[in-house]
Amino acid sequence: MPLKERITEDMKAAMRAKDQPRLSAVRLLLAAMKQKEVDERVELTDADVLSIIEKMLKQRRESIAQYESAGRADLADVEKFESGVLSQYLPQQLSDAEVAEAVAAAIAESGAAGLNDMGKVMALLKPRLAGRADMGKVSGLVKSRLSA
Repeated sequence: MPLKERITEDMKAAMRAKDQPRLSAVRLLLAAMKQKEVDERVELTDADVLSIIEKMLKQRRESIAQYESAGRADLADVEKFESGVLSQYLPQQLSDAEVAEAVAAAIAESGAAGLNDMGKVMALLKPRLAGRADMGKVSGLVKSRLSA
């Protein structure tokens, strides 16, 4: 089942169960998806939906950090719950060892020799690891490998 349909079905299930917090989180995701479809006049693929989810998760992580530093645990808890709901739609996350292996393979494949070649390596890794690894961490790992 395409990811978009699965999310819609989850919204219906949350409505039937009267699970308001979950319904709210799923509706936020559906609204973001609809916005992208309208703005770009395209039908979203699973890859598009995954990129929207990753973007929303990044926003949630940043919000959680800000709320916690401001002492607003109540708002941080809401963001954590939404992050949990959004994370359910991501594919199985890769382990650190698998990510390191993919980075090493991409560096070898691209023939990267230094930090100037980081873009080449990231261009190879992004489609392979999208939704399965935190690209910020991957970027840091690539940078450390190329500068060493």
